[in-house]
Amino acid sequence: MKIEQIYTGCLAQGAYYIESNGEVAIVDPLREVQDYIDKADKAGAKIKYIFETHFHADFVSGHVTLAEKTGAEIIFGPNASTSFESTVATDGQVFQLGNITITALHTPGHTMESTTYLLKDENGKDHAIFSGDTLFLGDVGRPDLAQKMGELTMEDLAGFLFDSLRNKIMPLADDVIIFPAHGAGSACGKNMMKVTVDTLGNQKKMNYALRADMTKAEFIKELTDGLLPPPAYFPLNVKLNKEGYQSIDKVLAKSQHALPPKEFEMAANETGAVVLDVRHQNDFVKSHIPRSIFIGLNGSFAPWVGDLIKDINQEILLVVPHGKLEEAITRLSRVGFDNVIGYLEGGMDAWSAAGKETDSIKSISASEFKSRLGEHKKIVDVRKESEYLSEHVNDAENFPLSEINNHITEFGNDDFFLHCAGGYRSVIASSILKSRGVHNMIDIAGGFKSIKEAGIEVSEFVCPTTL
Repeated sequence: MKIEQIYTGCLAQGAYYIESNGEVAIVDPLREVQDYIDKADKAGAKIKYIFETHFHADFVSGHVTLAEKTGAEIIFGPNASTSFESTVATDGQVFQLGNITITALHTPGHTMESTTYLLKDENGKDHAIFSGDTLFLGDVGRPDLAQKMGELTMEDLAGFLFDSLRNKIMPLADDVIIFPAHGAGSACGKNMMKVTVDTLGNQKKMNYALRADMTKAEFIKELTDGLLPPPAYFPLNVKLNKEGYQSIDKVLAKSQHALPPKEFEMAANETGAVVLDVRHQNDFVKSHIPRSIFIGLNGSFAPWVGDLIKDINQEILLVVPHGKLEEAITRLSRVGFDNVIGYLEGGMDAWSAAGKETDSIKSISASEFKSRLGEHKKIVDVRKESEYLSEHVNDAENFPLSEINNHITEFGNDDFFLHCAGGYRSVIASSILKSRGVHNMIDIAGGFKSIKEAGIEVSEFVCPTTL
């Protein structure tokens, strides 16, 4: 028996390759499926099953394409309904894979079709669970993504999740291994650990949601407290995962359309396409196409695209580093953005050589920022509210990046300082502001990390005490 976790950091997502006696199952595959096929071919094995833990909201799964290419059977849990051929498992249904078995445990709560798959080894012993978004390490799945208007509330779903955890998962042995669908950084939970594999016994000790003495009311309150609004693209990804989508091979073929500067400029002016610059933030700061949006490949690229561009049908023109075109298109497609209509041939060097207009962002070091604090300019912190509340520069105002478009009118005409944690999100924010006509920001290179290293005084969160 072989189990391999295939973890994709930018999505904080875990897919799984399971092999036994010449047969393979894939759990929650990514949209680009060739790696799974190659692994099976190399082992002389056949992909028999594709297990989906639920209809994913944060990425487009590869189940449809993988089934088309291999003939594998797509398995969903109870309550699932798809527009393509699939098997809807019953609670407790057993699937034979080589010398092992995989049992579907219906665990509704994150979504109503959410299912945990229990793997029993060659001796029939419970070995591992593939828990999807039902159980994370340090957290459980958020209950607000599958509400049906007028039918279910997130409190209802949280109650179902409480029952699922206590009736289906917590009774399992402590040495059972947990393989979750996501880790730290995913928007599908709020307190996930950085580790991506753990035992159930350890989670019973560490995970707030698995406390033995916890009441259902306490669980519902803790789980629903402090949830941020889900990214706008989530329902669109669910739709694709239910109804199907275009093959990634076709998306790649149609998107790699080279446009010289003149044609690129015409396309941008005539189509309404977003010009998306995916280079490193330092390169964007120095020179970029006016009104282009920066979201760099070196960060949480796809989730930020989905959160900020929102409409997966939006046409996109790419400014991309040499050799990174296929990566950019692939990572966009993982969250359903399939409408890349071309890329700037020759990149920014060709753009500048053609005499086209460029823009830049004023950027200073944290040391210079420290020396200019006496200017009493507005300080804007675009980190998440939780980061800001933990500690922040004195007098800084918090406008989280995901909400930046709601605050355009609050920036005024005076120069202001802008920072994030490390320099990535602040450049995204600056590009959005500049595209909306706000050009008077001064970016602090290196973000809050550099600010602290420069010895600038910050305000730290103090837990209130009860007298």
